[in-house]
Amino acid sequence: MAESNFVDYVKIFCRSGKGGPGSTHFHREKYIPKGGPDGGDGGRGGHVILKANKNLWTLIHLKYARHIYAGHGEGGSRSRSFGKDGKDQIIEVPVGTVAYDGETGEFLCELAEHDQKIILLKGGRGGQGNWHFRSPTNQAPHYAQPGEPVIEKTVVLELKVLADVGLVGFPNAGKSTLLSVISAAKPEIANYPFTTLVPNLGIVPYRDNRSFCMADIPGIIEGAHEGKGLGLRFLRHIERNAILLFMVPADCDDIKKEFDILLNELGQYNPELLDKQRILAISKCDMLDDELMADVKNKLPDNIQTVFISSVSGLGLMDLKDVLWEEINKEENRVMTISHRAIEITQIEKEEEPVDLEPVEEEDEPLDYDELDWEDEK
Repeated sequence: MAESNFVDYVKIFCRSGKGGPGSTHFHREKYIPKGGPDGGDGGRGGHVILKANKNLWTLIHLKYARHIYAGHGEGGSRSRSFGKDGKDQIIEVPVGTVAYDGETGEFLCELAEHDQKIILLKGGRGGQGNWHFRSPTNQAPHYAQPGEPVIEKTVVLELKVLADVGLVGFPNAGKSTLLSVISAAKPEIANYPFTTLVPNLGIVPYRDNRSFCMADIPGIIEGAHEGKGLGLRFLRHIERNAILLFMVPADCDDIKKEFDILLNELGQYNPELLDKQRILAISKCDMLDDELMADVKNKLPDNIQTVFISSVSGLGLMDLKDVLWEEINKEENRVMTISHRAIEITQIEKEEEPVDLEPVEEEDEPLDYDELDWEDEK
């Protein structure tokens, strides 16, 4: 099976450049026997910089280039000449990338806008030359400052998908089918759980050539915040969505119970997700008549908008778009500020590591001595 090109987690090792040393040179010129100190300053070490790029959608370009080294600054020289600054290393990442300390899990920074730049590791400052240390009592200093040392850090980069609407539901609730019908996205669709293994984005067209972005994440099951199913690996993508569209199929045993389970899983993962605007879509309603729809709606809470849809027949899809567009354009729903918490490095690495299947050595079958022909060959 081909490996997916969608990579939303990568651990890299970064090292900034060290500063160049200052020069201890003395001025030498004809007819000037004692020119005095003229050593220049060392150059600055290169920075390690994160830059957001809206044309990227995955971190796969960093998966096989996990060592990022900035250039070192050059030393100062004669005539108070400055050393050359070290080359900066710019790491381009998708918009929505969050950086954490690879050792402690502490939040470092996030990039939420195109072309936004953040210095992840500062390069060392160059040392001052001996020209800075001259004085009436020390007219010939034979020393200069060394450059500042390098800074090394292991950094975890996580991508959190930016979308207007995020689809939340159990496996086989019809999320991928809905996305394929109302947008040009082509997610994998099949009649078994966890068909969707990576998030899918689709641009949903609306009236008057307007559109909005919808994200389909893998299904959530009860206990996902404890690592069950696909665990917490993709729950982080919901944090960036302005609207949460809960999808519960009409043929489930208890619609309200499934909705409460999904809501509880989001709250256990991040309580701030409960403050987002929620819309409930009852999918697969082509098997219900008006009387059953009214009966189902009476059993649901009144404080949440409910839309009955069918991706197969097209029932209620335009009404769903109207509701989503209205909520997206409300000012209180357009602000997506999130306080990032520290992450548990060991737990995430355990989820991200591929399963290594060791080859099983085949044992020799025991011989059945009763079936052997013990007669001498003539």
